[in-house]
Amino acid sequence: MIGTTVRGVRAPIIRPGDDLAQIVADCVLQAAESGGIAFNDRDIVGVTEAVVAKAQNNFASVDDIAADVRAKFGDHPVGVVFPILSRNRFAICLRGIARGAKKVVLMFSYPSDEVGNTLISDEKLESTAVNPWTDVLDESKYRRLFGENKHIFTGVDYVEYYKSLILEEGAEAEILFANKPTAILTYTKHILCCDIHTRQRTKRLLAQAGGEAVYGLDDILCAPVNGSGFNCEYGLLGSNKSTEERVKLFPRDCDQFVTSVQEKLSSATGKRIEVLVYGDGAFRDPVGKIWELADPVVSPAYTSGLEGLPNELKLKYLADNQFKDLSGEALKNAMAEYIHNKRADLKGTMETQGTTPRRLTDLIGSLCDLTSGSGDKGTPIVWIQGYFDNFAD
Repeated sequence: MIGTTVRGVRAPIIRPGDDLAQIVADCVLQAAESGGIAFNDRDIVGVTEAVVAKAQNNFASVDDIAADVRAKFGDHPVGVVFPILSRNRFAICLRGIARGAKKVVLMFSYPSDEVGNTLISDEKLESTAVNPWTDVLDESKYRRLFGENKHIFTGVDYVEYYKSLILEEGAEAEILFANKPTAILTYTKHILCCDIHTRQRTKRLLAQAGGEAVYGLDDILCAPVNGSGFNCEYGLLGSNKSTEERVKLFPRDCDQFVTSVQEKLSSATGKRIEVLVYGDGAFRDPVGKIWELADPVVSPAYTSGLEGLPNELKLKYLADNQFKDLSGEALKNAMAEYIHNKRADLKGTMETQGTTPRRLTDLIGSLCDLTSGSGDKGTPIVWIQGYFDNFAD
C-alpha cells in the first residue's frame, strides 16, 4: 500500500578533505538500522552538490576571480550581461569581477532575470510605452519610469545593491537595461556573459556582432588561479557565497564520487543502489515566479541506472478509455496487465499524455532538493525507495 518513499538522512557537518563517499555510505546504513528499513534494488541515494564541493575544498576567493577577469579583459571596460538577481549566487562573483576591472557596464535583463526574479512588475511595465524587446534604458530613465523596486522575497533593490558592490571595489559603474545582448556593444566590446542556460546563444550573438573578447561565467575559474578551486566545465556557474570574500564552486569529478558511493553501498547491502549528486531542483515558484534552477544542471553526475526518461502510462486515461466499462477487481487486474505488457518506448502514444516527459535525473534531483531544502534541516543526503515501482508491481 506504500509507493515511493523519500527520506532525508542526517549527516555530520562536512569539512574539506573529508572522505565523503564513506560518510554518505555510513550515514545511509545507520539510517536503515535506526529505522528498521530494508534496502531494495534500485533504491536511490542523492547527495547535495554543496557537501561534495566542500569535501573537495573547491573554493575560490574574490581575489582569484579578479585575477582571472583581469587576465582575460585587461584594462578594458567589462560589459557584464544578464546577471541573475541573487546575493547568494552572484553578489560575490560581481565583487570579484569589479575588483578585476576599472569599469563595469552592468546590463540587466528586464522585467525579470533569466530565472524569474522580478526587477519590474508587469503592471509597472505595462503602464509605460517601453518595449522590453527593443528599448535600452539607462539608470536614470529606469528610475524615472519605475522608481525603486525591491525583490518580493529578499526586500533588496538589486540595481542599487549591485551598483554599490562595484563602487566599493573601486571600479566605475554604468547601469543599463536591455534584452538584446548586442546592445552592450555600444558601450564595450569586452563582455562577460552571466546568464546560465542561454549563455551559449548570448556568446554566439555577441561574437557574431563584433565582440572582441566574449566570455561567460563558465570561462572564469575553469582552471586554478593561484592554487584556487576550479571547475573545468562550469567555471563560476553553480557557485554559492561562502563568505564575503569567498565562493564555493560547483563540484568536479562527480562521476568518481557517485561510483564510489554506489560500490560501498552495494557491497554492504547486496543490492543495486543508484546514486546521484544534485543541485537546484528544476521547478518554479508560483508566487514569486522564480524558476529555481540557478545551477547549470540539476545533476552533474549519476550512476547509469538513472539514465533516460520515464516510460509511464496515465492511469486516469486508461480508466476512462480502454477500461471504462470495468470496475473493482476486474479493472484492477486489467490495468495491471496492461502496464505489465507496456512497450519499452511509449513516446508519442496517447496513453502517456499528462505524464512527465523529463529526464529521470531532473525529476529525481528536484525531488531531492525539495526534500533536503536549503536551510537547517541537516539532511544533505536523500534516500528514495520505490521510485521505479508501478501499479502492476
